[in-house]
Amino acid sequence: MPVQDDPNISKRRDPSPRRVTAQDVAKEAGVSRSAVSRAFTPGASLDAEKRNTILAAAFKLGYRPNALAAGLSGGRSHLVAIFVGDMRNAYDSEVVAQLVGRLNALGKWPILIDGGGRKARDALLGEVFRYPLDALIMRAGSMEPLIAEQCAKLNIPVICSGRIIEADQVDNVCCRNLEGSASAARLLIDRGRHRIAHIRGPESYGASDEREAGMRKALAQAGLAPVAVAQGTYTVESGYQAARDLFGRHEIDALHCANDAMAIGALGYLRECGVDVPGAVSVTGFDDIAMAAWPGIRLTTVQNPIGAAVSHIVDLLERRLSDPQKPSEVAWVETQLVLRDTH
Repeated sequence: MPVQDDPNISKRRDPSPRRVTAQDVAKEAGVSRSAVSRAFTPGASLDAEKRNTILAAAFKLGYRPNALAAGLSGGRSHLVAIFVGDMRNAYDSEVVAQLVGRLNALGKWPILIDGGGRKARDALLGEVFRYPLDALIMRAGSMEPLIAEQCAKLNIPVICSGRIIEADQVDNVCCRNLEGSASAARLLIDRGRHRIAHIRGPESYGASDEREAGMRKALAQAGLAPVAVAQGTYTVESGYQAARDLFGRHEIDALHCANDAMAIGALGYLRECGVDVPGAVSVTGFDDIAMAAWPGIRLTTVQNPIGAAVSHIVDLLERRLSDPQKPSEVAWVETQLVLRDTH
């Protein structure tokens, strides 16, 4: 026999239960609304017995203060928006993973915005700015300075990682891209390579220009010029395609790649074609992502240390929140060559 629902029970069900408020706690504890607020404010003046009564009432009702409401009323929300860049790029993914962990340890709660350019900008201007952000971290090298200008109008400090924006309340973390790229090019020259091609990153990324400039500078100092330059998108797929195009049209004995993902894609193409790496062709990358050290890849690359970059970001964020009017700073991330098996 089928079981019938009791119609009286369904009438008593609340499909969207109301959140317990501070006023509910005040009524339960027999105190004022302001006393409840003081009970949950560290350092606020309140009689110990009254505080215990309020906390017991809050526990009974299942009440917790609304941190977002505190941010809206002028306090700290502990919300930090992060433009994470292109999450298809392993380097960006590794940076964001470490950054989120460090922020969580400080009691900060990230709002992640994937992508770059207009899509990410529209998400910020249209939705994310509606939240009371403590700060914005710009991880995407392609983000427009306009974002920092909008943050300044809202008194939201900005930590920019990957490019330098000169503006009030904007601190910057930047890798020495030119020097690191030049060191990889000099390594190839010292290896006896003279027909060197470059796979660069997207036009919209500042690091792309800097890494190409470093390569060109080192080659020029040796009386050389790149055989060819191909456009990539910092992905494995684009590195594979760029290598196929380059080797279909040019005699090349070394590939200088603007990041590890493209270098790994290029390695895949060369090995698919039976090319001896590094016997016939040398390949270098940039970033030193975890995959670069995998057996079967063992990529020679330029280390762009993630731990150092994240530490600089967090340090600048804490200093900016402690002193909103301090002068803007630039923290530089130093690079170094990591020699493995592909040069």
